[in-house]
Amino acid sequence: MNRYKFTEVKVGLVEGFTISINQGMMSSFADITGDVNPLHLDSTYANNKGYKGKVCYGMLTSSFYSTLVGVYLPGEFCILQGIEINFSSPVYIGDVLRVEGVVDYINEAYKVIELKASITNQSGKKISKAKIKVGFL
Repeated sequence: MNRYKFTEVKVGLVEGFTISINQGMMSSFADITGDVNPLHLDSTYANNKGYKGKVCYGMLTSSFYSTLVGVYLPGEFCILQGIEINFSSPVYIGDVLRVEGVVDYINEAYKVIELKASITNQSGKKISKAKIKVGFL
């Protein structure tokens, strides 16, 4: 876990991590949320709707933005204050995702930073992008 202090954060600072999507994640997410939409649970249904398999929950992939902030950039001394996410491509079981953020803005008066973040798959295709507002503890 990173422990960037507010004074150590500079515009342009980049951090990220890679994670693989697996069936266990999908099952756990369904159990936690109760989202039983067949697009996420039934390969035949998803195929019939034009997808190449079960589509990963968008909010499951988006949860990795929380990991980005809470573990990598800035890490321990922060609290996520807001996030705006735009999805651009589906994610499937077996996809390997790269989650990355860069410090885009720093507000000295309120000890708040903004990150531009994105998730790309193993082919380099952008899955989503986000603007994240982070406060410091």
